[in-house]
Amino acid sequence: MRTSGFAATDANTPLHPFSFDRRELRPEDVAIDILYCGVCHTDLHMARNDWGFSAYPVVPGHEIVGRVSAIGSGVSHFRVGDNVAVGTIVDSCMECTNCRRNEEQMCYKRATVTYNGQDRVTGETTYGGYSNHIVVREEFVLSVPDGLDLSRVGPLLCAGITTYSPLRTWNVGPGSRVGVIGLGGLGHLAVKFASALGAEVTVLTRSEGKVGTARALGADKVLLSTDAKAMEAAAFAFDVIIDTVPYEHDLGPYLNTLDSDGTLVIAGSLVDTPKFSNLPLIMGRRRIAGTPSGGIRQTQEMLDFCGRKNILPECEMIAMGDIAKAFERLERGDVRYRFVIDMATMPAAQTA
Repeated sequence: MRTSGFAATDANTPLHPFSFDRRELRPEDVAIDILYCGVCHTDLHMARNDWGFSAYPVVPGHEIVGRVSAIGSGVSHFRVGDNVAVGTIVDSCMECTNCRRNEEQMCYKRATVTYNGQDRVTGETTYGGYSNHIVVREEFVLSVPDGLDLSRVGPLLCAGITTYSPLRTWNVGPGSRVGVIGLGGLGHLAVKFASALGAEVTVLTRSEGKVGTARALGADKVLLSTDAKAMEAAAFAFDVIIDTVPYEHDLGPYLNTLDSDGTLVIAGSLVDTPKFSNLPLIMGRRRIAGTPSGGIRQTQEMLDFCGRKNILPECEMIAMGDIAKAFERLERGDVRYRFVIDMATMPAAQTA
């Protein structure tokens, strides 16, 4: 299937039109016409090879929402016309311990990521959702609940599950006290999810200007991390802290705000962490943990939860031709809170 997309061909050149062939349908495959694709900070890092393993050309995009256009002969769970979604992974070994317990994102043989990965059958590079079409194995396609605004679902497939998963892993619910560090693309969804799960939610921020926004998103309290007295008064205040800050920062000031046996969860931030004293960890039996995205079953659970609670990210719709400007704004944090590409704008972008 000939497909139009946008790709980075090196670390220094802006994304530009790129045509390529999607594979022919295998029996277990679902073909999807892409309607919308969220813009993740990972897309920017991969386009610019910030982590040193980008395989060009890179067609980014792993927050994909679309409609089924064709199915393979062995597909049983989807029909042409279904509204569906695809997240950060499109395949895994399906045999290892993690895959068997529905944690495909942690496949011991390495999950196949939606872009910049390798097809498990052919070894070809995978291309993502900044494109018209995609072909995905049935087990990695998600159903979008009726009633959710398709134009805003995309960021749930990465930012959403990356914050929902740790809340479920650490059993957040009524009576839980949750702190959320940062109020960006991940943080604002962490607030919405924790609140909907029944927790008491506090946003920890360096900016007084975010107090009103945090409360509007569902936070019960706001704690200024630059206020030493307020931070001292918040000792033992949280059972779980979700840290969504995407750049290097000191974890030390937050550890004493954890209660005994509390956990600070680093949500998807691939940065170095400055040294800190381990005394609060030892004396409080506290933990620092990491979390990737979730498995397919949990991602579907999250989408269904969003359908019941009408939870959606705050988004700004952009045209495909504006992706370079969106990357620039993303780099300086100038977005409230996620960009989503309207793929109906692809033809105009290809000819511009």
